[in-house]
Amino acid sequence: MKSLTPFLFLATLAMTGCANDATVKDDGSAAIGQEPAQSTVKAVDAANSHAAEAKGGCAADALPSNRCAETVSAAFDSKGVLWTVWVNNDRVYVQSSEDKGLSFSAPVLVNPVAEKVEAKGEYRPKIKLDAKGNIYLTWTQKLEARHSGNIRFSRSIDGGQHFSAPVTVNNNLDIISHRFDSMAVGKNGEIFIAWLDARDFEEAKKAGKKFEGSSLYYSWSGDGGAHFYPNKRIATHTCQCCRLDTAIAPDNMPVITWRHVFDGGIRDHALVKFNDWNTPGDTHRLGRDNWKIDACPHHGPGLSISDSGIYHEVWFSGSPSHQGLFYAHSTDAGRHFSTPVSFGKEGAGHPHVLALGSQVRVVWQEFDGANNVIKLIKSADDGKTWSKPEVIAQNAQAGDQPFLVSDGQKIYLSWKTQQQDYQLKSIDG
Repeated sequence: MKSLTPFLFLATLAMTGCANDATVKDDGSAAIGQEPAQSTVKAVDAANSHAAEAKGGCAADALPSNRCAETVSAAFDSKGVLWTVWVNNDRVYVQSSEDKGLSFSAPVLVNPVAEKVEAKGEYRPKIKLDAKGNIYLTWTQKLEARHSGNIRFSRSIDGGQHFSAPVTVNNNLDIISHRFDSMAVGKNGEIFIAWLDARDFEEAKKAGKKFEGSSLYYSWSGDGGAHFYPNKRIATHTCQCCRLDTAIAPDNMPVITWRHVFDGGIRDHALVKFNDWNTPGDTHRLGRDNWKIDACPHHGPGLSISDSGIYHEVWFSGSPSHQGLFYAHSTDAGRHFSTPVSFGKEGAGHPHVLALGSQVRVVWQEFDGANNVIKLIKSADDGKTWSKPEVIAQNAQAGDQPFLVSDGQKIYLSWKTQQQDYQLKSIDG
């Protein structure tokens, strides 16, 4: 394996503190914890500090535009049409592009009744499509209590002309934390939705028990989102403020990865592959960074699964012995991973990965003191060797986190900078 030069990640960021009371084993069994109190710690992400200086959003009476959004999520349908979802003034909008982002259709309103929507940083609405072109959306509705929310779902079965009235997926309706939703769509149109959930912690608190972290819950639909099965728990003792990532394995089973809180307050990553759509499999630990931190890193992992079944994962760690961004792959359905490869440099964060055949691409965000910079590394052999990092985008304006999307032929960078139009850029020529 050709190694990339490791760099220390030394930026500082004000973060959310969490009290530690770890009771977890590596098998993922644990109790859930509370939403953290505020504190400031040395950790991660100068790029986010820069992004906080300039906020998105337009005047309430302005015409809806993705230029005014802080985040844009994107996905291609089976015909190569690009679909995007974004938020403007408490309303969710969807647009499409038939020319790879050069022009877009008029925005279609999803929620006529305005509601507070989490749409910044690790939060963002999600968009997925099935093989028939049906469009599925999730987002986190912000409630009145601090850190509280509901997981919302809407769908279009007429090619994006109309969307169903949003419904709440979490069946616990207490005004507590249900946040950081993630969605995947199966080969037969199954819809898998997972999120971080505080219901177990609240029950423990009533019983006078101490717990740490949050729980990971999911629901799924086998009829295109007309109905959802009752919520089930995947794991307890998860980090409560880092994004999740989900994917569908070649055998059409959901796979989910998240930042977990292991024994001793260690916040490393975990992965579960489902045995069937109703049964989560064993929890496997990913990496041994041993990052002990009394705070929420606001840095979730990225996951992509190739058609050949290779799992590709990227993540951030602030551990003194393993600091920076890392990539690893698994050829046995996530039970074991390759030796992590370090990439990025000071100020690097929020990596994303996408595999297309044996081609694998990783992007991430850096702040060089003046610009938001998006960098890329490439692998043509299933992640065994990697190219040198290259800059593929930069902007002096504050920027959203970078993501990768594919139309099945090429891989594209999906990126948004504040008060500027959404960008889709081919990274493979």
